[in-house]
Amino acid sequence: MFNLKFIKSLTRRTPLGWLQLTQHKSRFIVAISGVAFADLLMLMQLGFQGALFDSAVVLHSKLKADIFIISTQALNIGAMSTFPRRRLYQAMDITGVKSAEPMYVNLVNWKNPQTREKKSLLIIGFNPNKPIFNLPEVTAQLDKIKQSDTLLFDRNTIGTYDKVIASVDRGKPVTTEIERRTISVNGLFSIGASFSADGHLMTSEDNYLRLFSRQSQGNINVGLITLKPDYDPQQVVQQLKSYLPKEGIKVLTKAEYIAFEREHWQKERPIGAIFNVGAILGFLVGIIIVYQVLSTDVNSHLKEYATFKAMGYSNTYLLIIVFEEALILAIAGFIPGLIVSIGFYSVVSGATNLPIAMTMVRATQVFTGTLIMCLLSGAVATGKVQAADPADMF
Repeated sequence: MFNLKFIKSLTRRTPLGWLQLTQHKSRFIVAISGVAFADLLMLMQLGFQGALFDSAVVLHSKLKADIFIISTQALNIGAMSTFPRRRLYQAMDITGVKSAEPMYVNLVNWKNPQTREKKSLLIIGFNPNKPIFNLPEVTAQLDKIKQSDTLLFDRNTIGTYDKVIASVDRGKPVTTEIERRTISVNGLFSIGASFSADGHLMTSEDNYLRLFSRQSQGNINVGLITLKPDYDPQQVVQQLKSYLPKEGIKVLTKAEYIAFEREHWQKERPIGAIFNVGAILGFLVGIIIVYQVLSTDVNSHLKEYATFKAMGYSNTYLLIIVFEEALILAIAGFIPGLIVSIGFYSVVSGATNLPIAMTMVRATQVFTGTLIMCLLSGAVATGKVQAADPADMF
């Protein structure tokens, strides 16, 4: 009964907040634009941050392994130290371990066959007889990388590669140079760029070791352990930690390995903090803009508020009007900000091949932040309403 009466009272209530905001159309449009700009700034910063984290672990998510062994000196996928391959043979002694395969990873300066420009790509070497990726394109072309000095190329690499891709698609390999060695691109796959590399290359471990002759076959970058069915990765990780020498290696589940990569970019690199600062600045800019709008509106209607007080209306009623204006600005500003940011996401994704896209979580976070931003501004602006004295106005 109480809720029904409350709803009826709201429907009968004159929308003073809306009427005051729309009294000056141009001022209202400028106010919405200001809130939309603040939302756009927050959405873009959070979008770039999300693309950073997602691109950093896209390769990790495609790996088939359940458990990973890496060096304690490893920083991220682009800066992996080595550890002895015999740790994988030792891991096979643990009950529940089905296989333990090596993966070689390094950054290379690749000469673009089309433009002759040098780019930094991440190259992965592995045993083609033991596929390690959940990538059908790669699995279907494993025979190609068994040939000497051949590799597969990431078609989503940043740069101009239309002629290269078209040639390989027609079955005509393209030659270029890596580490002063001539290699042949005879296959394509799709992953995309990351903040550590412009793209990816894949080849056999034999071809990889030819390119990096200083790295021996007995020193690997990542150990990929696959478990038999019904074995818990956490339990096997604990067994491996107890069994393997503790010095020089880390043993991680897949979730922990992904978290390890994310944490590097989030905490160890300044770029992650920069995006957070950008989002915070957007929030502060929004508070200032909304406060200026509401403060100006309150000042222009101060006599009306004083009149309401003289008629017996409480401060609470008057505060609700200001908060109503803040809520209207939050909603009206968020919608165009969201639409424009989605368009920018599409442009950035097409230009950089980074996995940037709007998510419900991000949109909800920014909308919640917008509501808080506007309500905080409204709370500050209501000080003048509460201080309004009818005796001083007339």
